[in-house]
Amino acid sequence: MTVIDPDTQAGWVAEAEAEDDAEEMPLSLRLSIADTLTLGNATCGFMAVYFTTTGILIPHLTGSNESGMARNSAATAVILMLLAAIFDLCDGLVARKLRSSPMGAELDNLSDLISFGLAPAYFVLVYGMVADDAQQKVSAVAAIVVLLAVVLRLARFSCVTMKDGMFQGMPSPFGALTVVSIVLLELPFIPTLLAIIGTAWLMVSRVEYPKPRGVLAVAMLGWIVAAMGMLAAWAFDAPGGQVLLQTGCALQIVMAATIPLFATARRVNTFRDNRRENREARAAQLP
Repeated sequence: MTVIDPDTQAGWVAEAEAEDDAEEMPLSLRLSIADTLTLGNATCGFMAVYFTTTGILIPHLTGSNESGMARNSAATAVILMLLAAIFDLCDGLVARKLRSSPMGAELDNLSDLISFGLAPAYFVLVYGMVADDAQQKVSAVAAIVVLLAVVLRLARFSCVTMKDGMFQGMPSPFGALTVVSIVLLELPFIPTLLAIIGTAWLMVSRVEYPKPRGVLAVAMLGWIVAAMGMLAAWAFDAPGGQVLLQTGCALQIVMAATIPLFATARRVNTFRDNRRENREARAAQLP
């Protein structure tokens, strides 16, 4: 006959339940499919920094004249930023369709800071060190401006509630791609610097940008894939690759410049329509 001490049994059961609870991961620490895509975004941003360093900066500092390596590494770094933008686009779509963990928003901001803040800012910094007519200290200031603009833009995104379907300020992925397009276009230093600072200002501005959903998301995805093709053609010195790259960069910059104009025109028209409706309503109330 086995005798069981009630006190001992109770303690053992409580301890076993505690161990089971400890082994079960809390819901807040479980990664969803969308979170995995977000981590892919961060990985691409880090690898963009890696290729910018090993393929552009180090050969320049060591006096290497292998321009092909610099071209391939620059193209690879930008393609990785484009791939990060695809991950950023897809994680939002997946999060809306499937479950998203409580960490999703925080992971998204941290990953965006790496891929669309640190990576393009570092690209600008290295450009200031390797370009013939660039000034290193001024380029460093421009890189800091880009980084801080993304930091402020992401912080405001977490605090400010916008109407559905709109962003306030240029989205950081679009801003990052615009910054690297400006650098790759190889304009003179002063226009390049002013365009980079103007892009940083648009990211922290109050200009409204539509969120990439539906047809717009498909169009953006198509544009990113096309940009990857242009970069690959340029990297492998394909016939017309340089022209393709310049065309793609110019189109990116034109889109960055014209979208705020359309947004401003839309706001002005909305303001005028509201004033007209208010006047008509007051006129209808008069005897």
